[in-house]
Amino acid sequence: MATTMPDKRDYYEVLEVSSGASDEELKRAFRRQALEYHPDRNKEAGAEEKFKEINEAYQVLSDPEKRTAYDRFGHAGISGNGGVGQGFEGFDTFGGFGDIFEAFFGGFGARTQAGPRRGADLQMDQAISFEEAALGVQKTVEITRTEVCPQCKGSRAALGTSAEQCSTCQGVGQVRRSQQSLFGQFMQVVSCPTCRGEGQVIPKPCLVCRGSGQQRRSRKLEIAIPPGVEDNSQIRLAGEGEAGTRGGRAGDLYITLYVQPHKFFERDGYNLLYELPINFTQAALGDSVEVPTLQGPVELKIPAGVQNGAFLRSKGKGIPHLRSNHKGDLLVKIRVVTPKSLTPEQERLIKELSQSLEPPERNGREANWFDRIKETFSGSS
Repeated sequence: MATTMPDKRDYYEVLEVSSGASDEELKRAFRRQALEYHPDRNKEAGAEEKFKEINEAYQVLSDPEKRTAYDRFGHAGISGNGGVGQGFEGFDTFGGFGDIFEAFFGGFGARTQAGPRRGADLQMDQAISFEEAALGVQKTVEITRTEVCPQCKGSRAALGTSAEQCSTCQGVGQVRRSQQSLFGQFMQVVSCPTCRGEGQVIPKPCLVCRGSGQQRRSRKLEIAIPPGVEDNSQIRLAGEGEAGTRGGRAGDLYITLYVQPHKFFERDGYNLLYELPINFTQAALGDSVEVPTLQGPVELKIPAGVQNGAFLRSKGKGIPHLRSNHKGDLLVKIRVVTPKSLTPEQERLIKELSQSLEPPERNGREANWFDRIKETFSGSS
């Protein structure tokens, strides 16, 4: 009596590849789905059966002979071929699926022997004055950081001793652990519990750093702040961060600069802004006055008839360009100040002056608008 083959999905459909898929495409498909449905990772109902189905499909399609038979005769062509389709009862880590999964993934939780590791970066803030930001300055900063132990030089071993190969993992930093599951015995590669993945042990730790190979120390560093830096600028000092481990290089130190505001200067790019109050006689007749700069006071000529809000420029009296010989300008904003009180003599002189002055001319648009306002009020009276 003939037996009926159980219903099975097409292996290509299981791996979600076409029938003409290359070996590399099969590997990628198997790796992706095996990671998703492995019972050590996926605890959902049906994941174990799905994982079993994926492995069975890959074992057939990755074998040229079995794949040829399957392509010609379907599941019937491989039903008696090496027990494929009969489950995983006979598979262990060194035969069947275990070898396949080990070759692909190296076991879950696997680590290689520890090597050099770069130290962490550090960050600090530094306040500087407006003048220091514009002209540059040397600053001394103090930081607390991890440094290589001066006694053992980072080896972690006491003087006259050295690290030894771990006897548990034989210096590899990994050990294999077998784990029994529904599908047989699996081998898991994990970090060595004795040396914690380093492959070495320290029989006699350094007494100064207690076997850590590092120490916390405070250091004073000289930093050069270049002329022209702006608020929130950042300076990087390479190798001045935390010490590395196992021979790794130190991290970097990043210093963020915060520029304090000035009493009367403002910054516009590389230009300095300064507001100069003058009286109306200076504005009308012109004058020569002294104005401040970052390098010291300079003479500024005020032209006769200057208007309130006008800007006068003093070339090259601004802020140096960062890493350049060029400088910005000093921009002086004129503010004409009207006196709040006058002496009788001043009032008399101003009245005489006003009688000899013509009212300022309005532009055409302003005159038309003013005339319309007058007409509106005249018509409503």
